Amino acid sequence: MDTLKPVLKFAVASTLIISGILVAGTIFAAKKIDQLGDDLDQKIHE
Repeated sequence: MDTLKPVLKFAVASTLIISGILVAGTIFAAKKIDQLGDDLDQKIHE
């Protein structure tokens, strides 16, 4: 069991880091898409 603890800690840390990156990427993409939509809306209503 002692050999599994470091592996489990690494797995949990990796999962948290990767999920954080995915969440940040999703938020960034959503903001970018929203900005592009606003730009398109302005061009349509000119």
